[in-house]
Amino acid sequence: MGMVQEFREFAIKGNVIDLAVGVIIGGAFGKIVDSVVSDLIMPVVGLVFGKLDFSNLFLVLGSAPEGTAMTLDALKKAGVPVFAYGSFITVAVNFFILAFIIFLMIKQINRLKRETPVAPPAPVATPEDIVLLREIRDSLKH
Repeated sequence: MGMVQEFREFAIKGNVIDLAVGVIIGGAFGKIVDSVVSDLIMPVVGLVFGKLDFSNLFLVLGSAPEGTAMTLDALKKAGVPVFAYGSFITVAVNFFILAFIIFLMIKQINRLKRETPVAPPAPVATPEDIVLLREIRDSLKH
């Protein structure tokens, strides 16, 4: 069997196609969660803690050239080392929300997958001829 034929069989298997669909949907879902975190949750969290934008929370670790604006983007463009902990907070919140949503989805899938236990079959009634033979046997013993 040629390598092309083997690859075709591998690529057409259901698991590979399911994985590809999962990766595509996961990427799109990740973008949705990222938008929810950056556009909806982080502004509210920032308002509660008194900062409007977590992405601009950073510590400058070097000296900035004169005339460089003290924003994260400007400092990075100037090559100044910065400790951007605000970006990390945003990404961490994004991760925890995504992990929680995936947990809920898997929990639901597992609940749906659980098979209801099959009731044990009702005992089969003993045929009448066997019952009569037992009665005869029992009467002969007495």
